[in-house]
Amino acid sequence: MTGVVWEPSSSTVTGNSVSSRKLHPQGRFHQTVLQGKRRVLRAADEGVKRISMYASDNCMNHLGRTAVLFLVLLCCPVVWPQVAAPKPAAPDAQAEPPRDTLGRNTPRGAVLGFLSAARKGNSEIAALYLNTPLRGADAQQLARQLAVVLDRRLPARLNELSDNPEGSLPDPLRPDEDIVGTIGTAEGDLDILIERVDRGKSGKVWLFSAKTLGSIPGVFRELSAPSVEKFLPEFLVKTRLATIPLFQWLAFFVGMPLLYGLTGLLNRILSLGFGALRRHFQGHAHQQNPQILPPPIRLLLLALAIRELLLRVGLPLLARQFWSTTALILVIAACVWLLILVNGWGERYLVEHRRGITGSSPAVLRLARRVIDGLVLLAGLLFTLHHFGINPTAALAGLGVGGIAVALAAQKTLENLIAGISLIADQAVHVGDTLKLGDTVGTVEEIGLRSTRIRTLDRTLVCVPNGQIAMMSLETLSARDKFWFHPVVGLRYETTPVQIRSIMTDVRKLLTQHASLDSSSVRVSFIRLGVFSLDLDIFAYVFARDWNHFLEIQEEMLLSVMDIVQRAGAEIAFPSQTMYVAADSSDKLTHPTRARGAGRDAEALHEHNVHH
Repeated sequence: MTGVVWEPSSSTVTGNSVSSRKLHPQGRFHQTVLQGKRRVLRAADEGVKRISMYASDNCMNHLGRTAVLFLVLLCCPVVWPQVAAPKPAAPDAQAEPPRDTLGRNTPRGAVLGFLSAARKGNSEIAALYLNTPLRGADAQQLARQLAVVLDRRLPARLNELSDNPEGSLPDPLRPDEDIVGTIGTAEGDLDILIERVDRGKSGKVWLFSAKTLGSIPGVFRELSAPSVEKFLPEFLVKTRLATIPLFQWLAFFVGMPLLYGLTGLLNRILSLGFGALRRHFQGHAHQQNPQILPPPIRLLLLALAIRELLLRVGLPLLARQFWSTTALILVIAACVWLLILVNGWGERYLVEHRRGITGSSPAVLRLARRVIDGLVLLAGLLFTLHHFGINPTAALAGLGVGGIAVALAAQKTLENLIAGISLIADQAVHVGDTLKLGDTVGTVEEIGLRSTRIRTLDRTLVCVPNGQIAMMSLETLSARDKFWFHPVVGLRYETTPVQIRSIMTDVRKLLTQHASLDSSSVRVSFIRLGVFSLDLDIFAYVFARDWNHFLEIQEEMLLSVMDIVQRAGAEIAFPSQTMYVAADSSDKLTHPTRARGAGRDAEALHEHNVHH
């Protein structure tokens, strides 16, 4: 038996050509596999040779072939399991930075945490917010000096500090540095800086900058003005409610109402003075005193007094921050209140002094005033949220979606509302107009923002939605500048042409000479030979104040036309029929008397129909 030997080439290329001296790790893996295959094939070849030498019968030869075939298939790459090349280990996902227990992950958290620890007298914790090489008592002493400097000099703008771990990035060239505020010193302005420091496994935290801390002892020695707490009784300072000293609660609940009451007293004094002067110069003894300081102006004065006291009284930083925020809220409330009052005053002025604003125009003005009031309130709310660092974008987006839902739900109501505003703005309909709306004829009694009320000729009250009025054809009868006088006079067929010409001439002269008729529009014509009358068409426009006045003029003209017809010897025709009864000739010969009687009856019947 001849052995089967598979000898691969010494240079095997997998994918791109690789050098035998310097192989890729994946190439080295494939080379190792090929070497193992060669060893197995050599062993199989030697086994086949031995089997061929010692086997003497066909059975052994068959067994050898089977073994060789089995070994070859076993070494074939097709039947080998797919072995994936080793892949480099995926880098571990970047772990989220650990949360600092002292709140130093953000600039705002670091500053507020330091101030809180300082107010509690915990200097050891306060020293952990400093980027200083000092340790122990020296670091604690520096923390106490920094707390005093910040309490005395730092502007109360803590709400403007960034609450992001990356800071507010005031200087892109120094991304790990943020500014807390600027204080005045004898050597000039000093920036209070905090910087982001990497603490290894603890992550990056924000600490007061070493540059700032180097200037703190000198600034501390400059402080001379004692705090207001030094002049207050000890129980007002030491006693705290919700971590706030008692004197601040008293200032809020007693001092502020007292200052507001003083502004009210000032308003009364000024009102009495100006009222006395106005009554003296104008001579009106019973004229009321004017209000010089309305409540919004008094709130502005209260906020101004708080700001002045903050500049003159040495309060701690957190207290100054609280009172600054209180003054700002008072200013926002006073401005919103004042704008609402001015808006209402403008509405009243337009309604009382504008002649064109009548009917339903005040309702539109009232709606416009309420919309403006709502916008002013919304602006004040957004400004307040912005001051506290709250982003109202999500809330506004929610309001937008909610507004769309409300608009879809109240589609008909909004349609009627907008239609009512357009009707009033265009002045298409006025109260007191007589109009025809579809099959409804009546007088408009009220035009609202949603519907219009019409008093019909039957004295019923019909409420029609404004959206329906805007979609329908509207005929205003009372808006006519002229009334149409258009009767058709029918004369009897016995009227002669001479009589017709005389009647037409007299009627034309009557209409032309009447003062309430438009002479250029007068037209009298013989228009047709009717079924039972000769028809004269009279056409003219009448100047009248209203419908009742037109009816009076029309009544006068119709009576005058009847007089003209009567003077011409003619008569007004009315519907009539003539019946002719014919008798049979045999009946006439047999009963001549009956035939003559029937003839007389026919003539009498014809005469009766003509006269009636």
